[in-house]
Amino acid sequence: MSLSKYPGDDQFRMPPEWAPQVATWLSFPVNGDTWSQNLEEARHEFAALVHAIADDQIARVLCGGHIETANQVILDRYLDRLSQKQVENIQLVDIPTNDAWARDYAPTFVKSEDALVSIDWHYNAWGGKYPPFDLDQQVATKVAGLLGIENVPAGICAEGGALEINGKGTLLVTRSSLLNTNRNPEMDQAEIEAVLKRSLGVREIIWLPGDQTGPTVMGDDTDGHIDQLARFTDDNTIVYAWTDDIDDPQRTGLEQNRNELKRQMETRNAHARLIALPLPPAIEYCDLRLPASYCNFLMTNRSVLVPQFGVADSDARALAILRPLFPSRRLLALPSRELTVGLGSFHCLTQQQPAEL
Repeated sequence: MSLSKYPGDDQFRMPPEWAPQVATWLSFPVNGDTWSQNLEEARHEFAALVHAIADDQIARVLCGGHIETANQVILDRYLDRLSQKQVENIQLVDIPTNDAWARDYAPTFVKSEDALVSIDWHYNAWGGKYPPFDLDQQVATKVAGLLGIENVPAGICAEGGALEINGKGTLLVTRSSLLNTNRNPEMDQAEIEAVLKRSLGVREIIWLPGDQTGPTVMGDDTDGHIDQLARFTDDNTIVYAWTDDIDDPQRTGLEQNRNELKRQMETRNAHARLIALPLPPAIEYCDLRLPASYCNFLMTNRSVLVPQFGVADSDARALAILRPLFPSRRLLALPSRELTVGLGSFHCLTQQQPAEL
């Protein structure tokens, strides 16, 4: 099965993240190269993330080959603190993975009429940076089989973190990721746009430069994923990564992304609001520059889970900016410094499964 079966752009539709969800998919951290100095600490923060999700909805954790360890780390260790609802909502799934970044290789769930469909992007670990990734490549097919839904190979190399959509058919992407020669060297922008429109049911695509013109979120290894740079909070509002420091080496790249976002949104949406979401100051931890961005928040049915990086002023500032943008959801501030050593945070670690109806 492939997208060639579906000639129309309206066959599929990807719901925005704030639409009703039935579950969130995650992958248990198992890669000792990703967290070479702090795997246990990262797992502690991962468990807190799973618990917060399970307070709202089902949390399905891929942990094939590590189910006993995952059960100990996520459940057994915290049974005296978890509600019955949380325990029931945490499901350990016997599907193995190479690494924990489920956003990028788990299915991108779309709807076709009243049915749920898995869009299966070709995944090559961000341009072949981190082999092996053979198990991650198989996740979308296996998840679709487990759910009994159709799995549709998209035909291009992409990752879920490279895609940001609202409920009106507007998609945000970056050139530095999707047009990178390490993803789709034989395809041009028009060809990639055609696949994205068929796969996701979008009408218009806004291309930002990402990292093309300079570093944006330093330490990021995705070639400028959009979920570190700009996120919809509703159909008309976008928060974007920013720094007020004109001497910050990230400033030029961030400014050019902001300017391009502003230029395109002004011509496409008269009601658009663009709100700066400042990055924390540089964080050096475990011998790394952490790619810490508050844009990597996660929406569930009731909550917005906001990464906190142990920098009190900027952590609090991010919460103050985001809180009024989600009047119908609670904001939960959760620690993410240990997880971000792996070069990602909450959004990178998760993929939402929308409700079918």
